[in-house]
Amino acid sequence: QVQLVESGGGLVQPGGSLRLSCSASGLTVSSYTMGWYRQAPGNKREFVAYITSNGGTNYADSVKDRFTISRDNPNNTVYLQMNSLRPEDTAVYICMKYGATPNWGQGTQVTVSS
Repeated sequence: QVQLVESGGGLVQPGGSLRLSCSASGLTVSSYTMGWYRQAPGNKREFVAYITSNGGTNYADSVKDRFTISRDNPNNTVYLQMNSLRPEDTAVYICMKYGATPNWGQGTQVTVSS
């Protein structure tokens, strides 16, 4: 059974940083394309970033040069380092596994506010 558990969210001031973690069980993260999405209240879920099995990455234009996705294979965890956070980054951040049968985590809340 695949489980994706996010952590690391919280309240941060504009300009601050957070690192989100996605701990996986029931799958090997290095074998799949893994991604982060986010959903703000009243908005559709939107793509943030992904990392492929061979380490390639892709980012939404809105987070490019501020966010970095990475993977820790021994700990079977995917990270999202978020720097220079803005109020518009406020959302629930959700980890997912791409594939014929996608899997989603429950999400972790990120609030950027002074």
